[in-house]
Amino acid sequence: METPSQVMKQLHEAADFIKASLGDYPVPAFGLILGTGLGGLVEQMKVHLTIPFSDIPHFPQSSIKGHAGQLVMGSFAGKSVLVMRGRVHVYEGIPLEQIVFPVRLMRILGVGILVITNAAGGLDPSFAPGDIMAITDHINLMGRNPLIGPNLDELGIRFPDMTQVYDRELLALAEQSALESQIRMHKGVYIGVTGPSMETPAETRMLRILGADAVGMSTIPEVITAVHCGLRVLVMSAITNVNRPDCMEPAPLDTILANASVSGIKIFRVLEGVLRQLPQD
Repeated sequence: METPSQVMKQLHEAADFIKASLGDYPVPAFGLILGTGLGGLVEQMKVHLTIPFSDIPHFPQSSIKGHAGQLVMGSFAGKSVLVMRGRVHVYEGIPLEQIVFPVRLMRILGVGILVITNAAGGLDPSFAPGDIMAITDHINLMGRNPLIGPNLDELGIRFPDMTQVYDRELLALAEQSALESQIRMHKGVYIGVTGPSMETPAETRMLRILGADAVGMSTIPEVITAVHCGLRVLVMSAITNVNRPDCMEPAPLDTILANASVSGIKIFRVLEGVLRQLPQD
C-alpha cells in the first residue's frame, strides 16, 4: 500500500495535468460520475474538452462495455461540469485506492458537489425496468472500505461521520425537479455488492430483508470517499432490471444497457433541474 505522501503526489500530478489541459477554462465546481450505459449525458452537454482516462497520470482504466473511459469538461444546464464518462469496479480486480482516485482528484481540483449515477437491480417489487431511484442511504456489503490504511489527513478526518451521507438539499431539489418534469422517481436504500456474478434468488431475498430497495456493484466506495473529502453527494440509480426471488429472470448486459438508456433520459432531466437551481459556485 502506498503512503499518504505518495498518494497525494499522484493526485497533484494528475490535477496539474488536467489544469494544464484546460488552459484558461475554469475547473468546474460540479462533478458527475456516469455509470453503466449512462454516458449519453455527454451528448446533451456543450463539450469544451475530452481527455481519455489513459492520458491522465495514475488514472484507473475501465475494461467494461458501456464505460467510454473519458473525462469530459463542459457545460450542462448552465453550469460548468467535470464528467467521468465511465468508472472502474471492484470486480475488475482494481484496488479500492485506485477506484476512488478520481473522487479524490475531483476534490483536489476544487469540485464541491458530486453527482453519481449507476445501473442497479430493483429489489422493491413495485419498481419496473426503466425507473429511477434517488438514493437516501446505503448498506455496504462489499466487505471492504476505501478508507482502510493510513488516513489522508490533507483530505479528511480519520473517522468521517456517515449519518447524513446523501445531501438533503440536493435530494429535495431532485424531488422538485422530478415533480415538475412529471417523472416518477423512487427514493430508497442502495446495497452494494462486489459482483460480477448476479444475485441468486436466496441472496435477492436476503438483500430485501436487510432493507435494500436496489442492488449494484459500484458507488459505495466513491460515496464513502466523497464524504471523507467533504463533498456534497447526490446519487441517482437507473433501475435496469427487477429481481423478484420467486420468479427470477436473467439480466444480460445488453438488456441492462438498453434499460439504462431509458432510465438515463429521466435521470438527465432531473439532474438538469437540480443544476439549474444551484448557484454556479
